[in-house]
Amino acid sequence: MNTYQIRFNKSRGQAGRGSMDHVWRVFENGKEFLFKNLDITVPVKSEKDANGVDYNIVCQGYMAIDRDTSTAVITAKIKKKIPELA
Repeated sequence: MNTYQIRFNKSRGQAGRGSMDHVWRVFENGKEFLFKNLDITVPVKSEKDANGVDYNIVCQGYMAIDRDTSTAVITAKIKKKIPELA
C-alpha cells in the first residue's frame, strides 16, 4: 500500500508543470505526477504540508493511471493496469 499526497497545481501551464488543465499534483511515496482528474475511492484526510502554510489531501491505497483521460485512480485494491494505446 502506498501513501499519496495530493495538492492543487499552482504552477500549471508553466514550462514542465503540465498544461493549464493539469490541476492536480499527486505524490506517490514522494514521486510527483501531474493529472487533469482524480478518482479516489479510499478515505482521505487533510494535513498541513512541511512549510505549515499549504494543505495536502492524504490517503493510502494503490494508483492506476488512465492516460487517455489523465486521471489518477486511487483504490483500496490493486487494479489491473489500464492499457496504453499502441
